[in-house]
Amino acid sequence: MPPAMQRRASSPARLTDERSAAMLRDLKRAGLKMTPQRVAIVKIFAGDESHPTAQELFERLRGEFPTMSFATVYNTLDALVSAGLGGALRLGGAARFDPNTSAHHHAVCDRCGAVHDVPAETLAPSSATVRRLRKSAGGFSVRAVERLYRGLCAKCAAGRKERQD
Repeated sequence: MPPAMQRRASSPARLTDERSAAMLRDLKRAGLKMTPQRVAIVKIFAGDESHPTAQELFERLRGEFPTMSFATVYNTLDALVSAGLGGALRLGGAARFDPNTSAHHHAVCDRCGAVHDVPAETLAPSSATVRRLRKSAGGFSVRAVERLYRGLCAKCAAGRKERQD
């Protein structure tokens, strides 16, 4: 989502509504049929900052759409990522999907697996990084830079401290 749109969003609900509307509009432009299942997938994904897996979204929607297939969920998320309307994280195990398209890194809890966005100014590599890459991996073309911070989230760190006391 462009920074100007992010600044206009005054509440998480408004941001979710704007994000899901943009996702649905762009998927429709890409030629995808707007089925009730696809609309529900996009709406729940747009507001989910937990970086869910396709399986997690499938489980949440199964009660409302008992005949929906897992492939429908996965293919919708994959189409969003392909259109630049979301991201996919490979942290070991199943891919996790991210509706936040602004520049950011990720902090991952080693204990519970929670993933949190860490805002970044840019994902473009620095000129020094490009020079080092040319030396060590000649011909490599950088698309983006992402940092992954690993450690304990506040909840797990507090639980660890309580057990130590």
